[in-house]
Amino acid sequence: MVKGAEALGLRTVGDLLEHLPFRHEQRGECTTVAALCRDERATIEVALQKITARRTRKRGLTIVEAQVADESGALTAIWFNQPWLARQLPPGSRLLLHGRYEGRSRFGVSEHQLVTGAGAVGPGAAGLVPVYPASEGITSTRLRELQRSLRGRERDVVEVLPASLRVAERMPDRAAALAAVHFPEMERDGELGRRRLAFEELLLLQLALLRRRARRRDAPVAPALDGPRELTDRWLGRALPFELTADQQGAMAAIDAELACRRPMQRLLMGEVGSGKTVVALYAMLRAVEHGMQAALMAPTETLAEQHFQTLGALMPGELLAAGLLTGSTPARRRADLLAKLSSGELGLLVGTHALIEDTVEFASLAVAVVDEQHRFGVRQRQALDRKGPDGLAPHVLHMTATPIPRTLALTAYGDLDVTVLRELPAGRQPVRTRIVTSAAERARAYDELREQLRAGRQAFVVCPLVEESELLQARAATVEFERLVGTELREFSVALLHGQMPSREKQAAMKRFAAGEADVLVATSVIEVGIDVPNATAMLIEDAERYGISQLHQLRGRIGRGEHASTCVLLGEYPSRRLRALVEHRDGFKLAEVDLELRGEGELLGVRQAGVHEFRVARLPADADLLERARVHAVGMLAQDPELSEPEHALLADAVLAGYGAETRAPIPA
Repeated sequence: MVKGAEALGLRTVGDLLEHLPFRHEQRGECTTVAALCRDERATIEVALQKITARRTRKRGLTIVEAQVADESGALTAIWFNQPWLARQLPPGSRLLLHGRYEGRSRFGVSEHQLVTGAGAVGPGAAGLVPVYPASEGITSTRLRELQRSLRGRERDVVEVLPASLRVAERMPDRAAALAAVHFPEMERDGELGRRRLAFEELLLLQLALLRRRARRRDAPVAPALDGPRELTDRWLGRALPFELTADQQGAMAAIDAELACRRPMQRLLMGEVGSGKTVVALYAMLRAVEHGMQAALMAPTETLAEQHFQTLGALMPGELLAAGLLTGSTPARRRADLLAKLSSGELGLLVGTHALIEDTVEFASLAVAVVDEQHRFGVRQRQALDRKGPDGLAPHVLHMTATPIPRTLALTAYGDLDVTVLRELPAGRQPVRTRIVTSAAERARAYDELREQLRAGRQAFVVCPLVEESELLQARAATVEFERLVGTELREFSVALLHGQMPSREKQAAMKRFAAGEADVLVATSVIEVGIDVPNATAMLIEDAERYGISQLHQLRGRIGRGEHASTCVLLGEYPSRRLRALVEHRDGFKLAEVDLELRGEGELLGVRQAGVHEFRVARLPADADLLERARVHAVGMLAQDPELSEPEHALLADAVLAGYGAETRAPIPA
């Protein structure tokens, strides 16, 4: 294979055929610099005079800028995140530049080609041109040349979709789809070919997820928690200080039905901010305890684990159940005591971090495990918790997330789980008014309003993106802002500081002070985005708000508006971006998640690398949501008729699922 191709994972002819363009450009004949129009895509031939590369301080991007010119004029050509170009393109080179003229003598380059002494530029100078993902060692132009040299070889690829399915969906075969993507005659051809390949990719994923769910359910055996409800009835009847919503009651009923079976529960509980997911999770854990077994709640950070421990303590009186907290900061003596009680069965409920899955942690009879913010754990970490069940038994697992997830992502990231959604908020919740502040004068008014709230007896949050000041990032730091506010805008009030790098004891003390009303303001980082419930908090100021994602801002905002008083969230930023405007326009977390998905894509939204979530090669969400829905329907129907995909027409499909997703997607082990 050609030098540089390996960096893109291209080792064989097959790899190259599967390396698809990320867009097609309709290129015309060359124009001159003087004839360029703003926002117009164009092709120009220029001489390179000077080239430099620099990194931006705010986002860490590399920008390459080149001074170029033709006979009619000069301009600055700009490339993003291609630092090697400053070394590869010497002054004096003649270049063919394709891109968009941004005005003010700036030309954003999407692709470039060297013009040889004879004036030859190779394929791609005009017409409908595929643009490929490239690297330092191999350009999109070179990849286009290689694809042309392989034209016709796409007929050698293996077709995995059954003919009956292709007919039902009116789709071309795989060879025709690849040819259409690499060598389209019209733009519509390339998109039709891509969607055919995207459908195949989504179908394989859905088959893998559904078979994984079947394997989980049929292979291990879980304890059947179908006995009387003495403890949970007492808790629901006397200990809870509020009435359950209809959504909470429905979720508990669904969980009850699954806990009563010998198949391990694998359910995702997600919902709107403040919808009461912790109450539902506690119900599931108490069902295990009242059967004489154990339950655990695993959170991704110490701060969140500590907050959950405090919340559970508030939801159930001390005499109802003894619970323990285990994190990396738990003192050795306390840790030894907890582990002894856990292994003997004396301790019924344990809250903790990754510390719960260490080899030294042994449960006597773990029956229910709750994994909070489960997308922040790796696949192996979640599987390690599954193995903590007693000999021969797997625990029932309830996955929780405080981030509302669009259906398109739920079917991809969590397609192997049953899903319960909590949309209904407890009675009495007040809507939170949100606004964007960009000027110094507006900022001063925001602090005036905050002080009015504090003088009225309310409390407030000030949220900062950093713990300490950074030379690389231009953003406010919680520690510095805390010191500043104590001596300026908030000098007449009691202010506490909370961030993830504080010792555990100091974090707990800060949270207790604020929850008890002893601190008027809590200056914090995003560690408060889940778990904190202070009904008296009615104001929040979020510094450098554009540095957060939409869902994270929604979670932060969810820390206020939990009591009877009206609440206000102020987003302090440099400009009213679409992300910030979405927070002003929408209160529905599911709608905001859809906007976030459009802006960032499925991989970034869920953190693909951290969580083991599939990252698509061809499919584009949410644009291909219709393909996803159809793929799911076909996968369900296919497995209903042929659970092992053993029929001849499914043989190649079964091989493709196994090759792409591993042995965990094999047919279920017979009972």
